[in-house]
Amino acid sequence: MLGQGAHVALALTLFLPLLCHKAAAIEVPQDPKILQDLKQPPTIVKQSVKDYIVDPRDNIIIECEAKGNPVPTFSWRRNGKYFNIGKDPRVTMRKRSGTLEIGFRNGGRPEDYEGEYQCFANNDFGVALSNKILLRVSKAPLWPKEVLQPVVVTEGAPLVLPCNPPPGLPPPFTFWMNSAMTPIPQDKRVSMGLNGDLYFSNVLAQDAHTDYSCNARFLFTHTIQQKNPFTLKVQTSRKVAESTPTFLSPSGSESSKMVLRGEELLLECIAAGLPTPTVKWFKKGGDLPGEKVKLENYNKTLKIISVSEEDAGEYLCMANSQLGSIRHTIFVQVKAAPFWLDKPTDLVLSPDENGRLVCRANGNPKPNIQWMINGLPIDSAPPNPSRQVLGDTIIFRSVQMGSSAVYQCNASNQHGYLLANAFVNVLDMPPRMLGPKNQLIKVIENNRTFLDCPFFGSPLPELRWFKNGQGSGLDGGQYRVYINGTLEIKRARPEDEGTYTCVASSILGKAESQVRLEVKEPTRIVRAPEHHSAIRGSSARFDCKVKSDPSLAITVAWTKDDKPLSLGWRLRKDDESLTIPNVNEGDEGTYTCTAKSEIDQDSASARLTVLDRPDPPTDLDLSDPAARSVRLTWIPGKEHRSPITEFLVQFEEDHWEPGRWQDLATYPGDLNTVILQLAPFVNYQFRVIAINSVGRSKPSRPSPRYKTSGAAPDAIPRGLRGWGSKKDNMEITWEPLLDLERNGPNLHYNVWWRRNDVEEEWSSVTTAKSKHIVQNTETYVPYEIKIQARNEFGAGPESNVVIGYSGEDKPTDAPTDVQVSKVDSTKANIQWKPVDPDSIQGEFKEYRLYYWRESSLVPGLVVSKEKKTRGFYSTSAEPSGILTDLVPYSKYKMFMVVANSRFEGPPSNTMEFTTKEGVPDAPRFFRINRRTFDTIYLDWDKPLEPNGILIGYQLRYQTVNGSSTVQPQIQTFPPNKTDFTLQLPDRSTRYKFYLSALTQVGAGEVYAEESPHFNEAYIDQVDIATQGWFIGLMCAIALIILILLIVCFIKRSRGGKYPVRDKKDLPLDPVDHKDQDGSFDYQNENENSSDEDNKPLQGSQTSLDGNVKESDDSLVDYGEGGDGQFNEDGSFIGQYTVKKDKDETEGNESSEATSPVNAIYSLA
Repeated sequence: MLGQGAHVALALTLFLPLLCHKAAAIEVPQDPKILQDLKQPPTIVKQSVKDYIVDPRDNIIIECEAKGNPVPTFSWRRNGKYFNIGKDPRVTMRKRSGTLEIGFRNGGRPEDYEGEYQCFANNDFGVALSNKILLRVSKAPLWPKEVLQPVVVTEGAPLVLPCNPPPGLPPPFTFWMNSAMTPIPQDKRVSMGLNGDLYFSNVLAQDAHTDYSCNARFLFTHTIQQKNPFTLKVQTSRKVAESTPTFLSPSGSESSKMVLRGEELLLECIAAGLPTPTVKWFKKGGDLPGEKVKLENYNKTLKIISVSEEDAGEYLCMANSQLGSIRHTIFVQVKAAPFWLDKPTDLVLSPDENGRLVCRANGNPKPNIQWMINGLPIDSAPPNPSRQVLGDTIIFRSVQMGSSAVYQCNASNQHGYLLANAFVNVLDMPPRMLGPKNQLIKVIENNRTFLDCPFFGSPLPELRWFKNGQGSGLDGGQYRVYINGTLEIKRARPEDEGTYTCVASSILGKAESQVRLEVKEPTRIVRAPEHHSAIRGSSARFDCKVKSDPSLAITVAWTKDDKPLSLGWRLRKDDESLTIPNVNEGDEGTYTCTAKSEIDQDSASARLTVLDRPDPPTDLDLSDPAARSVRLTWIPGKEHRSPITEFLVQFEEDHWEPGRWQDLATYPGDLNTVILQLAPFVNYQFRVIAINSVGRSKPSRPSPRYKTSGAAPDAIPRGLRGWGSKKDNMEITWEPLLDLERNGPNLHYNVWWRRNDVEEEWSSVTTAKSKHIVQNTETYVPYEIKIQARNEFGAGPESNVVIGYSGEDKPTDAPTDVQVSKVDSTKANIQWKPVDPDSIQGEFKEYRLYYWRESSLVPGLVVSKEKKTRGFYSTSAEPSGILTDLVPYSKYKMFMVVANSRFEGPPSNTMEFTTKEGVPDAPRFFRINRRTFDTIYLDWDKPLEPNGILIGYQLRYQTVNGSSTVQPQIQTFPPNKTDFTLQLPDRSTRYKFYLSALTQVGAGEVYAEESPHFNEAYIDQVDIATQGWFIGLMCAIALIILILLIVCFIKRSRGGKYPVRDKKDLPLDPVDHKDQDGSFDYQNENENSSDEDNKPLQGSQTSLDGNVKESDDSLVDYGEGGDGQFNEDGSFIGQYTVKKDKDETEGNESSEATSPVNAIYSLA
């Protein structure tokens, strides 16, 4: 099945000329079936060149090949006369060909066959002619023997050594050599002309040689002939006379040159003179055509390739030297052998059709046009009314069968000729379909579509298209029919599907062909891959989601950089994506997803960029050393497609922490040389880490070590303070210098201190530690303190003076006259008298109030008595403060102390006060349960903190069905009421409830809830355990269970008595257990009964008639003695003892346990 594009190409290739069939001839398609049946005049397809030069050592082959139907026959003319091949045994003609072969194996001279040959190809429909072939045999004549006299010339004079090679066919190629077969050196002064002569612009003494030899090389014979050598003698003089330029070739001041169009133009000017002249070329009336002109032979030759008419004109060559100049004008004429303007072509016509042959040629002079028919002048042919000759055109009107012929057009002038064959073939053939039958064409929806119907016939048939075999022909609107048979559907739609029939008809018959069209949805990539940057080692995923026609098979292929992607063990492809795990640099590239069906495809591309940490820097170098700096230079490593943003310089020192690398500084990523600021007395080693968006590179190799010289400390110890750990000392502490701040060995600290409140001298100490304790100080007195670091290289700067204090002691006084005022429900004002500042014996921190809730004024409410503190910082003479966050309606106690940084003083007097009643807290909980569809049940609990005496609850509620203008309804309840049932006017009504507790002060915190939405599937969410029906049901179930238990106990109790009375009247059952003496083993019976707890003892409950009955006997009745004892376990004894007592007191009453009490008692 051909694709859409292939059908269009086929149609255009085969039948494009048919579009203009009314104005031109029929183009016969190259269909084998057509060509097999097509009768056609002969056509020359191969022939030898017009000027045919042959090698005399080879056989002569003159080519002439032609085609036609029937196969043509061939004949030859030589020098205008019939050439009878059969009479010459050396001449043969190849089979089914007109090519002549002339052999000389048995003698003969090739020169005898020189002449003009012409081939004639003939069949039933005409005669075709070849060109006139001029056959010549290549010649390489010998150089005539001559005696050359020595050439004597004066130094500085010009000289021409003639070559005059023998005439050959074709002309030989000439060159000059010496006796050593070395080419004669040529330059601006010495060169060979176009005629082969050797020109000397001026002769020098070194030109004197005896072996100037001209050589001629003949191309066909591959021979070189050498002329006798010239001997050149140079007459020298002390002073060589200079001469003005003259022309050695051409002679005179002007000359002319004729060249044919398309050939090569060679113009030559060779000048003589001393010094050697320089040659320049000009064209009159314009510049030389630079793209076509080449100057050769040291500017002595002007060469124009493929001459055209615009190259004609006057050319000027000028020879210049310092002594003057000379000019020569060359008039160039461009003539032209005939060349085609409109070459006649074969013409295929139907009967009664019109046509024409055109033969237009040009040349200089203008060529003569001569028409022939089948090799004879057309004037001598029989007259034909359908043919008219008008100069270079033959017009045919209403041609008829039998008028086929081959026409020759000859265009000639004095420079050559052109011969062209063109046949006129009058053809009749019924319509034929050329393409495959019953094609299935699948096209994409909304695409322009072509349905091909290649056909042929003569006369040209009329073509029409039909769809589904119905209606009139398709043309216009959505459809367009081309003359070559192609039907164009401008925009294929699903409704265009169907079977299309093309019918070609003429007067000779008709033919038809069918094409089935299916319209498919396009294949599209709906989620295309996107450009992605992935870190090396991570995964990359490209999406490629395809949507296509369900009836078309789709293949999705991936390529990388336009090459097929090999999906090995690592790459994973599914229907909608390509995943590349553990990406590396080799994965970088452009990935293309191509979704292809049999009729279309879609593709999308995205680029994967693999990012990686940069390579570590290399070649670390240290330069520009200084006391506290050095220059570090490095070569950055590869960035791996993520630019380096910064460099981290690290160092390692070998004294304090050898082997530990520490960060020194970071620098921008565009630097690779920096000056490092260093600390004294450190033996450094550096490395560099490059950082980009992916991460850090590996560290570079370490640099050479660099040790800085020592110096006094630059840093001042930090954190200097003085404080007392005891009441009679002061500890002076500081942070020791860092290792890199030491700047040298033997680090010590100079510490100074003195009293700040009195005049005294500085005391000092030098220590290597980071602490010094000053003993025997007074309690909490201020000191001035300063410090200085020093090492072997000197002392560093002194610190600023700081104030420290000696140790603190317990305050001695307590605050007095502590009073409470302005007490309300949650806060109270506190006043007291301050202590003497000296009694604090330390840094004053605060007056610290301890208070606790002693009890609540609400009867029965238990409270926590946890102590709380509140600090008040005040240095005024009448200090006060506000105590907040108190619980209303409570009794509080409190006392106050003064505190310094370490101790508290003695407590003040304890005060009591009570807070006023406040509003209560929110209820502990508030629940809304919808018991039925038309009622809502609310319940709540009292507040945790009533903050007073509760007098009730207030409930506000309003509907929330969208109306915001409804006034809320208010319900109040006594304090012992904690539930409420609300009747709903409408089951879809919803309420917002606001509940608060009340005291005499007012309403407390509100607890808000909203009723649930109505739902037909709503089930009452009220606590089911509180419902009466549920309680009744549970009681009934419990009663039934109790009755079942009583029955069970009775059964077990009755089953425990042994049926002795029944057993004594019955034979022993085979399963009864007996001892060897015939007695029953009741112990075994009991043991067996444990396996079948719910089964009665065999024979004890069942009578002979199979009915179950209870025994009215017991073993007691058969016991010996009056005590009724039986030698069994105690439980049985107790039971039957009771039975015997009852018999004695109550007579023959039944021994059955007739009540649950008796049954339970018997089990005891």
